[in-house]
Parts: sequence; C-alpha cells; structure tokens
Amino acid sequence: MVVLALVAVLTLLATRDLTQLWWIVLLAVAGLPASMAPEHWLIGPISRMAEVVVLGLAASQVAAVATIGGHIDGLGASAVLPYLAVPVTVTALRRRFREGALLIATVAATLLITGAFTEVGGARQVTQTGYLAVCAQWLILAVLGLYAAQTLHRVMQLRQDTKPQPYAEATRLLTQLRTVARQLPGATLDPGGISEHLLEELRTVARTDRGAVLSASGGGRLVVLAQIGADRVDWETTLDADSAIADAWASQQPQTAARSQSRSHRGGDVSALIVPLVAGVRTVGLVVLEADAAHAYPSPVTAEVTGLTGPAALRLEAALLFDEVRSLATNEERQRLAREIHDGVAQELVMVGYGIDNALATVHEDAEETAESLRTLRQEVTRVITELRLSLFELRSEVDRHGGLAAAIAEYARTVGASGGLRVHLSLDESTARLPAATEAELLRIAQEAVTNARKHAGATNLWVTCEVDPPYAQIEVSDDGHGIGDKRSDGHYGLAIMAERAERIRGRLEIRPRQPSGTTVAVVVGSSPRRDNLRGSAAAAEGE
Repeated sequence: MVVLALVAVLTLLATRDLTQLWWIVLLAVAGLPASMAPEHWLIGPISRMAEVVVLGLAASQVAAVATIGGHIDGLGASAVLPYLAVPVTVTALRRRFREGALLIATVAATLLITGAFTEVGGARQVTQTGYLAVCAQWLILAVLGLYAAQTLHRVMQLRQDTKPQPYAEATRLLTQLRTVARQLPGATLDPGGISEHLLEELRTVARTDRGAVLSASGGGRLVVLAQIGADRVDWETTLDADSAIADAWASQQPQTAARSQSRSHRGGDVSALIVPLVAGVRTVGLVVLEADAAHAYPSPVTAEVTGLTGPAALRLEAALLFDEVRSLATNEERQRLAREIHDGVAQELVMVGYGIDNALATVHEDAEETAESLRTLRQEVTRVITELRLSLFELRSEVDRHGGLAAAIAEYARTVGASGGLRVHLSLDESTARLPAATEAELLRIAQEAVTNARKHAGATNLWVTCEVDPPYAQIEVSDDGHGIGDKRSDGHYGLAIMAERAERIRGRLEIRPRQPSGTTVAVVVGSSPRRDNLRGSAAAAEGE
C-alpha cells in the first residue's frame, strides 16, 4: 500500500492526468489475491504474475502520456516501475528465486512489446532511447536485488550447516581433553607444578635471585602460581599500573627494566626481565625474573629465556583451562545438589515435623509416654533439618572474586559456629594478591570440613580459625578445645581422607595433630613462605651458636 501510494503520486507528477490513476487501481486489484492468500501455491504466483503484466502495460502508457506532456522521453516509466520491487521482494523473502527471475523476465518482455506497439498521436513516441534506458535501469536493479538476496540466503544456509551443535561440540572437546590428560606425564594438569618446573628451567639459563609465574584472575588482577627466591616478594599484580608487567601483558613482548617489579623491594641495583606466556594469540601468564645486578639480562639471555617459555605457555594454558572446566563442573554440580536437597528431602522433613506437631496436639493427657516419644522425635527431626540447612549453606558457599578466601572462611566459621553454640576466634592475615581460583576453592572446602567436624563431633566450646594467605603460600588452621580425635570422635576416616585428597590436588600438606591441653588442630599448608623459612633458619643458627 505504501508503494502504491508512492507510485500514484509519481504518476500524477509525471502525467498531470487523473485518468492514469486507473493503472494504480489495476495494480492494487492484481496484487490483492497475493496479499489475501500469500501462502497459497497457485493464487500467490498467479497474482504476482498479473502484477508485473499490468506494471509493464502501465509503464509504457504512462511514459507515452508523460512524453506528450513535454517531459523527457521515457521518464514517465520511472513513475510506476518502482512498484516492481514489491513482487520481487516478496519472492526473495519467501526464497522463491526462480519465481522472482520469471517475474523479471515477464515484465521485461511486457515492457519491450508494449513499448514497440504503443502509439500516441500517430508517432511511436515510446520506442525512443530514453524509454528503453529507463526500463533497463529498473530491470537491472531488480536483477541485482534478487541476486543479492539469493547470495545472502546461501551464505546464511552455509553458516547454519557448518555451525557445530553446542552439546556435540562440547562432548567432542571434553573427550579429547580426557584423552590428552591421561597421556600427559603424571596424568595431571597442575598449573603450579608446571610453573615451578618452568622457573627451575629458567634458572639454569639466566641468573635469578627472585622469580615468579603470574596468571590472570578475576577483577583484572594477576595471581602468583609459583615463585622462587629467598626473600618475600610482594609482586605487582595490577594490570592497569604503570609497570613493565602491565606493558608485557598488553604488548605480548618481553620487557626489561632497571627496577624491581615488586612493591616490597628494598632498593639497590636490580635487573628485571618480564616474558609473556603467549599461546596462540592469547596471553595466559607472565614470567618475572629479577637479579640483584645491573644489566643481567642482555639480548642473548632474553632469547634463551623466550625459547623455553614458548612451549611452556601451551602447557600452562592447557592446565588453566582444565582447572577452569573442572571448577565450573564442580560448582554446577554443587548447586544442583543444593537445589535437589532443598526442594526434595528438606521440604519432606519439614512436612514430617509439621505432622509430628499435629500428632502432639491430639495426644491425650493420659498418654504421657507417647507424647514424650513424639517430642523426642520432633527434636531429632529439627536437628536433621538444621544439619541439612548447614549442608546447603556449605554447598552454596564460594570464594567471592572480590571478597577473598579469608572472608569466605570467616563467614562459614561464624555461621556454623553460631548454630553449634561455639565461640569462634578468627585470625585473618591475607595480602592483596590472590591465589589461583582452584586453590582457593579447595582450601575453602578443607576449612569447611574441619569446621563441620569440630561442630558435630568434638564437643568443643571454642573454635580457633587462622587464615594466612601470602601467595603462593597459604596456611589454614582450624583448632577446637574438644575431646580430641581419639575414640570419642566419630568422624571416622572418610572426612579426613577427603581433606587429604583435596590438599594433594593443590600440592599442599595436611596436618592433623592434638591440641594442648585438649582438642584437635587441622592445618593445611600450600607452598612455602620465605619469611617463615628465614625465621626458622635464623632460629636454627642462633641455637647452633
């Protein structure tokens, strides 16, 4: 209707003759069946064919009248030929490209025939060059539009056919990942182990008083995967800082500097070499080497270092991706279990509790023994519901990307301690640097298991939770003043075995020892603390003297 209105206006401007609007009426009548039944296999094509025939007749007649009126020869055809876009566009949208080509051929033949035989005032005005040129222009535009639509359809179809199905592709990739993981040395993908091995290799080709492997984490910061050196180093972990570390990450090129890349260096001559670990086009980490000497990393040394970091980048990327996939799968499964418990067993137990309450309300006064049994049963159901709610809280607890490990452990200890009537004592010492996400998750689960065991089995009054994080070093201690881990404790070995497996997964050390004068201490240590090692060395030297 919009195009018809436009064509009517153009026809009046070209001919200044109201009688020529009959052609517009005929076009509307010819196209009406196709508009009323667009999906019909016969009515639609016949109606569109009638449209282009009427269009050809109208174009030649309007052109002739416009020529007599003093316009340029053939210009009047431009008044009605824009309507050709309507039937051609409809066939293109319905992917009937052959029908569209037939329509264009039909209107071309109609234009030629009517132009050759239509006379106005005894002269063959419409056979002039201007008319043919105008018709040719509109026909070429129609052909190009139809061809463009057909090409676009083919491209979209090709993309649709070649696009892999998400689940099929995920299955294929995970199957390959499992196969590769089994074939790797040690049948494991450990970012920390790979990073430590790389630092030891680099130490053989370049002087290294301090070194670290850093990787990206959430929040635009870096985490320390491994480090070497005798001194405690607070590495620069902010990517938006003005540092050689940020430059190396952004440029993917090795950077040298005459100053330390740590915020805790005391001064003196320092040479720093920062080499990005690039796998393909993606930066997966950085190697930072520092020596307490000037010009310690000339070009030949830098070349040797980059020769070793190239293959290590691919290994580290595979390990990080494997950790991420495992973490996503684990978190999703924990959330699924939490939902199922909440919507299933927990709700049913609540209903059982309500049923016991109703039964108590109907027990006669002379059935005191029955009432007492029901009250005992109600207490037990309440206890089980409390345990389930704490289990749900544990399943849903995660290390917040902004809050940190210490905050997550503290929140869990306070919540569980309050439910068990424990006085909780917290000692938190966490640096601004972060541990890898997988390491933080495992440490949180170990702390949760230790706190839960103390609440359920220790019979304790106080709970001490100590969290010290100085990446890549971390130590978590959970102590209670209960009756110890002897025969009175019913933990069994299952929870302890789970904690030991988690500690081994992050290359940590799990210690379980008695606490004096009573109770138990569960400690997990990841990495080594140069600061503590130095203190122990000084103490040993003092004892020797």
